Amino acid sequence: MTKGTDPRLADENRVEHIRRRVAELSEDLPQLAKIALNSMVRDHNPDYQGTAHKAGRAGKQSGNVSELTAIASLKPGGADRLRKIFDLTGGNMDGAQRVSTLHNMRFVFFDEDTRILFATAYDGDWDTYINDFATKIPGLMDLLFANVEGWPGIESPTVKDFIANHQIDAAGWFVANPQITVVDVRRYQRTEKLLDQFLDKMSENTQLDETTRAAIADLNAAMSKPEGVDY
Repeated sequence: MTKGTDPRLADENRVEHIRRRVAELSEDLPQLAKIALNSMVRDHNPDYQGTAHKAGRAGKQSGNVSELTAIASLKPGGADRLRKIFDLTGGNMDGAQRVSTLHNMRFVFFDEDTRILFATAYDGDWDTYINDFATKIPGLMDLLFANVEGWPGIESPTVKDFIANHQIDAAGWFVANPQITVVDVRRYQRTEKLLDQFLDKMSENTQLDETTRAAIADLNAAMSKPEGVDY
């Protein structure tokens, strides 16, 4: 039975729905598997709430973060050329920082260097992300993907079709902080740096009243406390 087929389930919330499905799935599982499956279901802090929606034309999206995984054949010698490019940059592709939605990207060679897996995590929807690559780092895209069989060029009107045809949606997609974008992370980093500078200056101020001094001490202690991973 699925949600929506029984009117008694109309008011079922998301966690209740998942717990019911877990109970259905675990009927034939060994006891240890049942325990492991049930441990995956819990009431999460909404700040860490993910989703399992489509990212647009292809890929999965959790919160604000989306995934793209593509597999393609390489041209003869393509893997060697790409390795030289990666070695030249030391693995640090600073040019990609221009795409402000890009969390990470990775390239994996397999099948004796005849094929490549390209995987990336980014913010937002699929079309906007591809457009960002095409407008902000077109040279880097063509430099790398010119080694892929059939690559039409980032400015080609068929490039989105090419990418989508080689993309495989993730079966499962987990993001530790699904609501946090790359822009958010950079803002938090700037804020933390400025706040540290502020606290350092205030610690040298001998004219502070006791209430202000105590408030600053509490703030400093709270910032220094490690964030627990068990949410």
